[in-house]
Amino acid sequence: MSAALEVGAVVAEKTLTLTRDSLVRYAGASGDFNPIHYRDDVATSVGLPGVLAHGMLTMGVAVQPVVDWLASESGPGVGGWVADYQVRFTRPVVVDPETGAELTISAKLGQVDEAAKTARVDLTVTFDGQTVLGKAQVRVAWA
Repeated sequence: MSAALEVGAVVAEKTLTLTRDSLVRYAGASGDFNPIHYRDDVATSVGLPGVLAHGMLTMGVAVQPVVDWLASESGPGVGGWVADYQVRFTRPVVVDPETGAELTISAKLGQVDEAAKTARVDLTVTFDGQTVLGKAQVRVAWA
């Protein structure tokens, strides 16, 4: 471990843009070809504001900064891993055909047990100024 872990410390921050291309690639990888993820006409016909990012794609990109932190020298220790990860989907991420959707991710230590070599990382994930994942918590552990 490079430094003591303190509750409240921000361990990772990232801003990224999901594009329609991101959605197509994720659909191919996941097998989720629901047309609300790539066709505006279908999305609006079912009452959505536009094409939505897949929830699991949003969840996956949101945890990546924590995974990167675990693998870095500033992480908690050798062999860090994600032991549990849970979120609630609170708002959709509408992906504009031209500009995409910019997500801002912040990961903060919410609880640390250095004796047990575990911590809870609280994620804040926002799109268009609003939180899109609620109660997003990552349990991490290390050797």
